[in-house]
Formats: sequence, C-alpha cells, structure tokens
Amino acid sequence: MARFGRVATAMVTPFDSEGELDVDAAVALAKFLVSEGNEGLVVCGTTGESATLTIDEKLTLFEAVAAAVTVPVVAGTTGSNTQQDMGLTLEASKLGVAGILVVAPYYNRPSQAGIVLHHRAIASATDLPVMMYDIPKRTGRKIATKTLVALANEVTNIVALKDAAGDPSETAKVIARTGADFEVYSGDSPMNLPLLAVGAVGVVGVCTHWAAPDHVEMVDAWAAGDIAATQRHNRRLLESYEFEGNDDAPNPVQPKVMMQTLGHPVGACRLPMGPAPAGTDDAARGVYERLVASRGSEVQ
Repeated sequence: MARFGRVATAMVTPFDSEGELDVDAAVALAKFLVSEGNEGLVVCGTTGESATLTIDEKLTLFEAVAAAVTVPVVAGTTGSNTQQDMGLTLEASKLGVAGILVVAPYYNRPSQAGIVLHHRAIASATDLPVMMYDIPKRTGRKIATKTLVALANEVTNIVALKDAAGDPSETAKVIARTGADFEVYSGDSPMNLPLLAVGAVGVVGVCTHWAAPDHVEMVDAWAAGDIAATQRHNRRLLESYEFEGNDDAPNPVQPKVMMQTLGHPVGACRLPMGPAPAGTDDAARGVYERLVASRGSEVQ
C-alpha cells in the first residue's frame, strides 16, 4: 500500500546565511528529492529541526512544499504542548498536505495514558490520515506496543507508524495485531531491512536525501522477492546510514553538510545543534562518491 510512499524523505529545513528560513531553497530541495525517486516527503520532522521552527515558519513550509510537488507531503505538527499542537494541526490541514506526523511528546515523559490522550487529541483536530512517530532515543519515552496497537485499532484516522524504536520483534507484534490497512514505515535507516522483513511497507529516511535511487532499488528487490539483491543494496547503503549522524554531529548536521556538498544551499543547523566538525564536507564527498561507484555492481 504505502500511502505515503515506499521511499520518503524526512526533509532538512533550509536556512540562509543569516539563519532565516529559505522557502525558495526548500521548494527546490523538495523538487529535487522527488526527481531522485522519493515517493513522499515529511516536512518539519526531527531532521527538519522542528523544535527550532516557529509556528508561522512551519505553516509556510507546509504550504510551499505541498504546492511544489505531487507526492504526499506529511506535516510534522507536534511537540510537547498538546493544546498548541492541536491548533497547528488544524491549520496545517488546510494547506494541501496529505497527512500529519505525530511524535510522542518529548521532555515531558508522559505516562502511556497521557500518550494515548495526546494522540487522540491531535487526531481529533484533523480529518487527514495520521502517522505516529515512535523515537524514544529523542523523546525519552517509548510508546508501548499495546499503546500503538490500541491507537491504531481505535482511532479511525491513525493509519501509520514511523518506527525508530530499534526493536523489530515489537514492530512485528504491532503489525500482527493491527488491521491490514495499518502501515509501518522504517524511521531508522539501520533497521530498514529488518523492518521490511517483519512487514514494513516502506522507509521514511534521512540518507534518502542523497540515496533515494538506491532505496528504490532495495524496496523494488524486496517486493520482487529477491532477498539476495535486497541484501546487496542494503550493504551498499550501510555507509550512508552511518553518515546520518553521531554524537559529534547528530542528525541533521551531517545530512545538511552532505546536501551543501552536493550543491543544495540548505545552510547550517540552528542552535542548539552544534557546528559540523572539521572535515565533514570531505567525509560527505567520500560517502557519496563511493555510493555512486557501487551502483550497478553485482559484487558487494
């Protein structure tokens, strides 16, 4: 099914040299990503530095990107303030986006009951399909499997999960205990292959900024039942997965450097993300050159 695309990118947010939102660059980047094979885009997610964007900036991005491309655009409208998030979700739903991304509230570390009520509240503020986003290493709170299953089965417009929890065995339980129309997407690149194996329909990636064709080949091979080819493509992508971020340069620091290196003026990250370490641009260039060189190779 993959209503949001088998290969989708969680877009970086471009800023100019003064650190201001660069809408023209965002539109150009969105068009480039689609031309590379991305079948969907997520705007104002973690990689989009959503925590540093104003409400007006988010609404501007939602409208501009949705108008610029024909693929589904999913709007990241939530943070840690349910009431405010409901208002942003309502406004975003008027701007041509195809869905809403709801991240588990971060910093607050709510109970599972609070997580349920938060998701129900956001879903009630829109008629659009909603994708839950479980990323405990960022939020400080795992959405329990039983919570995911209950929300999927009980809230009509909660239709998908972006899974970055790093536990395929639990993901398999979610897939087994939800309806056939509920979709799971890998939201953690090293888990792409394991999650496809337990039933994920696609990926919402970061290195898909520069490796979308390779991801398309991987999911095509998987859909064709060619496990060996799927494994080959996944192996070719391991270096790109690793380049997405580390403790010295967390996502999206390195992805932004990669895109700058490839000629896309996305600017630096806003604080509190730190600067890119020296040599990151050279490292980015090497990762990309080796990835391109590996395309079409049958021996990996």
